[in-house]
Amino acid sequence: MPETGQVETVAPADAAELVEEIAADAADPTIATERLLIVLDIDGTILLEDESLSPGVLDAVRDAHSAGHEVMLATGRSWSGTSHIHRALDIAPEYVVCSNGAVIMKRIGATGPDAQYERFHTETFDPTTVLTLLKQHLPEARYMVELAGGARLYTEFLDDWNLQDAREVQFEELTNQAVSRVVVVSPGQTEHDFTKLVAEIGLNQVSYAIGWTAWLDIAPMGVDKGSALELVRGWRGIDPAHVLVIGDGRNDVGMFRWARENGGRAVAMAQGPQEVHDAAGESTSSVQDGGVAEVLRGL
Repeated sequence: MPETGQVETVAPADAAELVEEIAADAADPTIATERLLIVLDIDGTILLEDESLSPGVLDAVRDAHSAGHEVMLATGRSWSGTSHIHRALDIAPEYVVCSNGAVIMKRIGATGPDAQYERFHTETFDPTTVLTLLKQHLPEARYMVELAGGARLYTEFLDDWNLQDAREVQFEELTNQAVSRVVVVSPGQTEHDFTKLVAEIGLNQVSYAIGWTAWLDIAPMGVDKGSALELVRGWRGIDPAHVLVIGDGRNDVGMFRWARENGGRAVAMAQGPQEVHDAAGESTSSVQDGGVAEVLRGL
């Protein structure tokens, strides 16, 4: 340490090493040098199967906010199944991506745990053809559609479904109007069965994602989390390179590709299938082991 009134000099060799170190940090995508938009999936990413939070994620999200980053959610869940996660994380971002990108919610009024949201952007399609094809091949499956206004119609009760603002109907009623998503659950089918079925019937007029259980989620053509996040990014005026997305499932592949193609980061949870890891390019530990907290602490 120089004495008062003295100027400390840096040897040329030391200066060169310092410049190299700074340049290396700037080139390392795991070191945040700008304010980031951090986008988190919910199930299997920040939530365990019992709906409890992944270890360390609450503190990690708070620390990310304290560092100037913004945390938002992009989920396959409807808004009614998402709003309470905001309260659990104590966040109130301007936008929320729901229903695998078909619905974007926008905050109205003040921030805080009781922040209110409105349906700001909704994509819909005519489900008649898709439902007719699926019913022919999966007559025993259980079906649900989400309408443009957020209400949902379903054919048979299922424990895993959040049925708030939902109504049981006959199958034929599902095709009476445009929908933002179709959900199909067939307990007798495996993930492989669903993948094979999709290939056989050619669901080429819609976007779809197959869950790690016998769950098929269908959205309008060209719509996924990535397409919705590009809208959000544009509305917010965020540099596409300043985005970090984290998820675990096939419905996250779209946002992984979107982030990476625009210079951002995409991170897959350890328990995700290989194609999800391939799309992300980076991986963290599992949801049980606090993978999201691990990534956010690295910021």
